[in-house]
Amino acid sequence: QVQLVESGGGLVQAGGSLRLSCAASGRTFSSYAMGWFRQAPGKERQFVASISFSGVRTYYTDSVKGRFTISRDNAKNTVYLQMNSLKPEDTAVYYCAAGRYGNTYENSYEYWGQGTQVTVSS
Repeated sequence: QVQLVESGGGLVQAGGSLRLSCAASGRTFSSYAMGWFRQAPGKERQFVASISFSGVRTYYTDSVKGRFTISRDNAKNTVYLQMNSLKPEDTAVYYCAAGRYGNTYENSYEYWGQGTQVTVSS
């Protein structure tokens, strides 16, 4: 079992930055790929970024490339999402997820956090 707890969300003006953190329980964190997803009001949850278990490979949805950076610290059982140049359309609940074979698809992740709200004002 892996439990995930996100933090770092909040209200920020357009152009600002936030760093989300996701702390994982358990001793097998380094065995999991990690992903960030988001769900805006009235929309389906969508992939944002993922990182391999070793941290070598990262993937991003096109709309956040060059603005968001995913990283992980396996010694701290934590994955991060650094979000820069935020836009109002980035407003959503952000979820982290863990999966043995996590990729860009929701069903490739077995464990999910409860989400953290990010609101970007114009």
